[in-house]
Amino acid sequence: MNIGGISRARCDFLVMGAGVAGLRAALELAAHGDVLVVTKEAVKESNTHYAQGGIAVAENDSEDIALHLGDTVNAGDGLVHRPAAQVMVSEGPERVDELIEWGAHFDEENGRLLRTREAAHSLPRILHANGDATGAEISRSLATMARSHGSIRFAEWTCVTELVVSDGRVVGADLLDAGNNATRVCARAVLIAAGGAGQVYSDTTNPAVATGDGIALAAEAGAELADMEFYQFHPTAFSLEGAPRFLISEALRGEGAYLRNDRGERFMERYSPMLELAPRAVVARAVAREGMGERLDAVRPVYLDMRHVKGMDLQKRFPGISAFLAKYGLELQRDLIPVRPAAHYMMGGVKTDLDGRTTMPGLYAAGEAACTGVHGANRLASNSLLEGLVFGARAAKAMLADGPPSVGSPEPGAARTAMAPEDEELVSVVVQKLQRQMWSYAGLLRAEETLRLGLEGQGECEQVVERLLQEGKQSRALFEARAVSSVAKTILRSALARTESRGAHFRSDYPQRNDAEFQKHSIVGRGDEVVFEAW
Repeated sequence: MNIGGISRARCDFLVMGAGVAGLRAALELAAHGDVLVVTKEAVKESNTHYAQGGIAVAENDSEDIALHLGDTVNAGDGLVHRPAAQVMVSEGPERVDELIEWGAHFDEENGRLLRTREAAHSLPRILHANGDATGAEISRSLATMARSHGSIRFAEWTCVTELVVSDGRVVGADLLDAGNNATRVCARAVLIAAGGAGQVYSDTTNPAVATGDGIALAAEAGAELADMEFYQFHPTAFSLEGAPRFLISEALRGEGAYLRNDRGERFMERYSPMLELAPRAVVARAVAREGMGERLDAVRPVYLDMRHVKGMDLQKRFPGISAFLAKYGLELQRDLIPVRPAAHYMMGGVKTDLDGRTTMPGLYAAGEAACTGVHGANRLASNSLLEGLVFGARAAKAMLADGPPSVGSPEPGAARTAMAPEDEELVSVVVQKLQRQMWSYAGLLRAEETLRLGLEGQGECEQVVERLLQEGKQSRALFEARAVSSVAKTILRSALARTESRGAHFRSDYPQRNDAEFQKHSIVGRGDEVVFEAW
């Protein structure tokens, strides 16, 4: 399908996102109709591609599956939806076996898959590819399979600007390509698999495409969101002036790395008996307190130390990380590596059942953009790729089962005009300001005062975006700004409503966990009201 220049088009299934969940769903759908996969840049530019740590999967027997379930539930700090976790860990081995059949190559040792251990896992179950390029290998194998299917077509460098709703059902989407050409695509069903929203924060390991578009669009269409206050901050992103927040994988701590403060002290014993292998939320807050203080102003360095690790070729074990560090004259075996937390993964998202169905007919979601409750308040390391595989396949099966066989849609709306350079600059300025405010006010350490300051800043961004949209302007940057603003508002409102601390959500004014009132999931629907429900 040539998207550019076409005002109307049709497909059976529209998939928003080309990461692990979107591609796995597309492969499931391909035998049953015409599939259009829409992605904002090239297919490989997704959170999946940048996932280093690995994919957690149990050996295919009941004992290992039960242990994986237990670790997932424990990491989620009392909020994991156990049926979702059971589905993920029990169907995971089959999904990974499929990947291997489709050409994915995972690291081996003595002719067997090499399984390593990461934080909060009770035993080694993490598969890696090329040491620290697991996501890239999974993305490569899925994309190769998808491109071989004649019924799967790709609209690269194209963003979704609106979900089309007719008689209470999602029946398609409006697209905008790199040439600023708009297209309305009608579809039997739409899947949101567009990943997370790390770009809501100034410090993130996510690529530039992770602006929460799918989550914001679903909410605008009328779908409910869940658990949006739970944003996971990775403890160890590279921290050097002028350098990107490159992810320094959890796997380094799995192989024995220490965390040290600016005085050279190992400090994790003050925060958890599990030391460096404590759950991510615990480690991230510890790193923040040791290096940044309560206001996260980054005045003292914190380091990852592997100098004591012997009997392992660290450059071979972590080739991607080693190559990145070499650009800055650093080596894992020789140097202390400066690190700090960064926004990494959204546990919340579009509320779905175990088959990817949202609260809007015709709309489905899977992967990081979705919330089944599988991660609870804190995701277990390396469960994200597995989640995408399992629930991407399940969502596709639901799309096939639900019908109807064909739908129409309203005519496209009035044409919009491209934004002037000064408007583009204004949008960039207000978004960057909001990102900094979200980091300071709604990041690792939160309180009512800071969260309300965040809402003030979000309101300023929202006003600029809405004015430009009302003036009939359009650009990818403008629609991304709308998404960032929308997701930021939901995070802030949900965090304000949850007056306790749990998992990745820490309130300094409510530092204790409160199961009596809040062992429930937050739900946000139209009107931004936050309610809590037990699943």
